[in-house]
Amino acid sequence: MSLKQWGAILTGCAALLLTACTVVDLDENGKPIMPADPNAKASFDNLTPQQIAQQTWQERVMDAAQKHALDANTLATQMKNSSTTPQSVFVRLTSQIERVDTSNDREQQLVVTVNGQPLTIQLGPVVRGNAIRDATGFKFEDFTNQVQFAQLSRAYNREAVKLLPKVDASWVGKPATVLMAVTISGGKADDAVALTLKQEAQ
Repeated sequence: MSLKQWGAILTGCAALLLTACTVVDLDENGKPIMPADPNAKASFDNLTPQQIAQQTWQERVMDAAQKHALDANTLATQMKNSSTTPQSVFVRLTSQIERVDTSNDREQQLVVTVNGQPLTIQLGPVVRGNAIRDATGFKFEDFTNQVQFAQLSRAYNREAVKLLPKVDASWVGKPATVLMAVTISGGKADDAVALTLKQEAQ
């Protein structure tokens, strides 16, 4: 094979290699910017619990609640069949408000009836329990910083109460639709916290 033919082959190979290469953008320091791995697990290592709550609120809480909320009948079935292991779920129901308790400025509540049973729903500003966090499906092992996981409940609870309307005694006896997170255990629904709350026309 002549030198000219070898040159043509080498030129062709070089062209193929260049074609196969992906052009990588450089950052301000001249270092390559590597694209994110779409299969990589989300990393919260350098985020505060509040930042995690704010960044995941729409997708992990509101979107998931709208899509997967149980109705009152399904909630009643889940309560009847529940074990002693707590399970947190999203629920949407329309019910008459039986009572509003605003006597404690820190822990305001309203009570509705679900299949003949009273259900207390927390309105904040202080909210107890892990219902929102656990209903999202986040698990302990999703976090390398376990303090974040422990504190994420409080961060989510604070986000929830920001969005709720002011409720007073005038709501009693009127129907309202509530989207909430609730923890079911041993046949009881506890730590319910409202995500959205809307008074309905009578």
